[in-house]
Amino acid sequence: MSDQLSSDLASLKIDRDVNPDRKGPLRLVVIGGAVAVIAALVYFVGLPYVESRMFKTEVEVTEIALVSPAQASIELTSTGYVMPQTVSQAAAKVPGKVAVVSIQQGDVVKQGDLLLELELFDHDAAIAAGKSRVASARAAVATSRATLEEAKQIAARAKQLFEKGVGPKAAAEDAAARVNSLSAALKAADANVRAAQAEVDALQVNRDNYSLRAPIDGTVINKPPEIGEIVGPAMGGIAAQIGGIEIADFSTLAVETDVPEGRLHLVRIGSPAEISLDAFPGKRYRGRVNEIVPRVNRAKATVMVKVAFVDDSAGVLPDMAARVSFLAGELDAEAIKEPPKLIIPSTAVANRDGAKVVFTIESSKVRMVPVQLGPAYGTGFELVSGPAAGTRVVKNPPDDLSDGQKIKERSDG
Repeated sequence: MSDQLSSDLASLKIDRDVNPDRKGPLRLVVIGGAVAVIAALVYFVGLPYVESRMFKTEVEVTEIALVSPAQASIELTSTGYVMPQTVSQAAAKVPGKVAVVSIQQGDVVKQGDLLLELELFDHDAAIAAGKSRVASARAAVATSRATLEEAKQIAARAKQLFEKGVGPKAAAEDAAARVNSLSAALKAADANVRAAQAEVDALQVNRDNYSLRAPIDGTVINKPPEIGEIVGPAMGGIAAQIGGIEIADFSTLAVETDVPEGRLHLVRIGSPAEISLDAFPGKRYRGRVNEIVPRVNRAKATVMVKVAFVDDSAGVLPDMAARVSFLAGELDAEAIKEPPKLIIPSTAVANRDGAKVVFTIESSKVRMVPVQLGPAYGTGFELVSGPAAGTRVVKNPPDDLSDGQKIKERSDG
């Protein structure tokens, strides 16, 4: 073994005099620094993350609005529903089984158009039997009239024989009495004919009751009964539920809305209004106050106001939800064509990583949604792209608010 190798092996000898638990100053500094970094990460990153997931942040709420160009002249806004002012609920006058249905739901009909027919087998049989009775009664009249004519001739000869003294007086008197009796019988037979004919006429008139015709011009808004279904007379207001047909005149559509009693002074008959429908959010209609119902709903402290459509209401259907804005001045046909603007309050817009965002509220959580803003509008901005109108968003979002964070709405009290 060489001297160098011996020297190297000697250097590997364990020094039993050194305490293995003793640490150098540098090692303590490194460990201390690592602990400080971990603590800082927990405090500045982990703790806010845990708080955002376990504890609800209290926030204020606002919403994105669809603002009409006529906003400046709006005095009062209320909501309601579109309702036809002329509605007819037609039902058959007699009970029976449906044989023919001539219309479908949604069909436009004119007054007098055939809607449905009921089976007429039994009724037609009754008419045929009545006509037979009329024919029989007329035959009886003809027989009575012939018998009467014959009796009159016999009575005349008996009278002549009596006057010439060659015939008995009793025979002449009996013949005259028979003439009187047959005359009375003929009158009775004539009366039977008239009675039988009247019965047939009544059955013929009643036959029209088996055909249901449109009482007004309008649109069929309920599902007509099916062939074979049993229908019958109905009390007013419930025809649609028992086989009747409901017809509405869509030219009389109006929005029925409840106005608070304390603000009724802002509404006048004939005053202009703007109508917007949930079904067509980008379209507006000119309206006019047509009626103020003279009765206050005591429970709600409201008065019903009916606003008629001034513009063409094609496509508008009964029971559509509507918003009515009562205006201080009339809108012209061109102004009403301007589309409404989607406006977001400036207090709802936040900056995240150089982008404009809003925090929408979904089931007690927030979702961070990027938005594209247009020009300023009042206290907000026109929203070029982003959430829809009516979306609730956080007002003045805190800097540490993040996507998916739980929130609690701040109450005014």
